[in-house]
Amino acid sequence: MTGIPLIITFVIAIVVMILAISKFKVHPFLAIMGIALLLAIVVGIPLVDVAATETTPARQGIASMIGAGFSGTFASIGIVIILGALVGTLLERTGAAIKLADMVVNLVGKKNPELAIMIMGWIVSIPVFCDSGFVILDPIRKALRRRTQASSVAMSVALSAGLYASHVLIPPTPGPIAAAGSLGLADNLLLVIGMGALISIPALFAAYLYAKYIGKRIQTPEDDEDSSLVSKTYEQLVAEYGKLPNGFNALAPIVMPILLMALSSVVVALKMSGDFITIIKFLGNPVIALTVGLLFGVVLLFASGKIGEFNEMTNDTLKVVGPILFVTAAGGVLGRVIASAGFVDYIRANASSLATIGIFFPFIISAILKTAQGSSTVAITTTAGILGSFAAADSLMVALGLNTPMLAALAVMAIGAGSMTVSHANDSYFWVVTNFGKMKPEQGYMTQTAVTLVMGIAAMIAIFVLSLVL
Repeated sequence: MTGIPLIITFVIAIVVMILAISKFKVHPFLAIMGIALLLAIVVGIPLVDVAATETTPARQGIASMIGAGFSGTFASIGIVIILGALVGTLLERTGAAIKLADMVVNLVGKKNPELAIMIMGWIVSIPVFCDSGFVILDPIRKALRRRTQASSVAMSVALSAGLYASHVLIPPTPGPIAAAGSLGLADNLLLVIGMGALISIPALFAAYLYAKYIGKRIQTPEDDEDSSLVSKTYEQLVAEYGKLPNGFNALAPIVMPILLMALSSVVVALKMSGDFITIIKFLGNPVIALTVGLLFGVVLLFASGKIGEFNEMTNDTLKVVGPILFVTAAGGVLGRVIASAGFVDYIRANASSLATIGIFFPFIISAILKTAQGSSTVAITTTAGILGSFAAADSLMVALGLNTPMLAALAVMAIGAGSMTVSHANDSYFWVVTNFGKMKPEQGYMTQTAVTLVMGIAAMIAIFVLSLVL
């Protein structure tokens, strides 16, 4: 199958997958794997491996393709996702996330409560899922609101936006890590981290302005609460963790991996060599760097007197991460099928007409998936699987002209921006924000849904501008 029929088949496959996940509530793993299998059969991929002949090259069969796509994704990013999530769990359970929030308040000050809570969310959600991050920081949000008499809605929107930006743009959150791995940047996570931090700035600025705007137009029951409860609320929160860790211990699990990866990138760029440089490169590998971060997290756990809970925390983390890993691997299978179906060849043959789409293609696909089925992580991993690696000659990334590490990093950002657009009733985070923020569903659409649309567009504009100059 080639040409327009192939494109139509691909579109139908994506639509059916979206309907299966969103309308019929089929688990994303089963939906993606099922569509990958059906698409492979329909487009004519051999059922079994075909040996090369004098006139035809060898062709991989469906069974081998599924195995290769699945195991390849696990091999490249599985361990990194697990380690990043485990670091996040340790920060959450030891009170380090609360300590990080306190440090941000001291830095920004109490006169800018929306900005303070937004930065808190942005930092905490780098290792912690945004849903959990909102629950963790919600008591501080309430305390800040009472202290400053700021709008409850503005504070909720600002916190949600801060958490969401780093959740979809900055590793070691599983989504961005998965996208980086699928697009061929598993060994260059520092570039993705730096680009994510940069792109999050315009997204957060737009969200801050919208939070201030909508906060003046919507009120919730929280706005009528007695402000005399502030101090008690915050002290009770801290008491739940006992003594909070010091600033270094709270920062180390996040900062140390970043520093190690940064140092490794520098020595590679400078083409340095030697035994010591080899050690630096070893420590800068994402798996090893995150392992170092995990070790600092274990020290944090020991200092808090909760080392006995480490096994339980690990089990809880693996239960959460497991579905993400499988969905990620399924996205890799779908990407392998698409690459083998001839779709990329058609795109490449018509590259001149698609050149104007370029960086917008991953944004559009991710936004469609996000809006349809609700999960940002599913949208990110599926879109990344469709695009493939920038270094693979048969990938969609190459066909779209996104064939350098920098453009691949921007593609990761475009996927992340699309996965923000938009959060509504089929997204669990939508209900976390509206319920904890004491908002009605219709208010949630005016706040959470609207701010994610604003953030996605602002981020995509910044990505497009950077793609013109980088």
